[in-house]
Amino acid sequence: MSYKPAAKEVAALRERTGAGMMDCRNALEETQGDIEKAVDLLRKKGILKGEKRAGRGASEGVIGHYVHFNGKVAVLIEVNCETDFVARTDDFQNLVRDLAQHIAGTPTPPIAVSADQVPADVVAREKAIYDAQVAESGKPEAIRAKMVEGKVKKFLEERVLLEQPFVKDDKQKVGDLVKLLSGKTGENVQVRRFVRWDLGGE
Repeated sequence: MSYKPAAKEVAALRERTGAGMMDCRNALEETQGDIEKAVDLLRKKGILKGEKRAGRGASEGVIGHYVHFNGKVAVLIEVNCETDFVARTDDFQNLVRDLAQHIAGTPTPPIAVSADQVPADVVAREKAIYDAQVAESGKPEAIRAKMVEGKVKKFLEERVLLEQPFVKDDKQKVGDLVKLLSGKTGENVQVRRFVRWDLGGE
């Protein structure tokens, strides 16, 4: 027997996720009224929708800032969307603040927004170090090449903002937060750039 969610359940789910009424109703039916599973289901669908919007122009947005509680780290970040209306919403503002706090507070500071923004000389330097490390392993060349490739991939995942586990919830990647908001707002949401200052740094 199929589950028929009550109107108040649909409204509660919509309030939590910002998804449409029919999407909320369908998610509750599919999860037999389990609201947490329904939230997860909508998040997954929202992320997929967000990915499809990634090619659309995003010329609006805000520049957010954050100074860490110790007064020794500061961050500026630019996050873009398609309309000024979305840029002024609490959800968008909260995302910008969360991203700035993540960059300031994460134990491994990111060096770029995405992997394609990491300077080629940085990747080359890391690869040279890994080449030297695995050369002493005595393994065949093909195996060593795969080992180096894996180490470079891990380095990028650790140092690229969108691939990092979110500092407030390590079960989510930072990029998932961006895609989730894109799915919720129906707009292309992108992190364009950021800069982090450490007291006494270069």
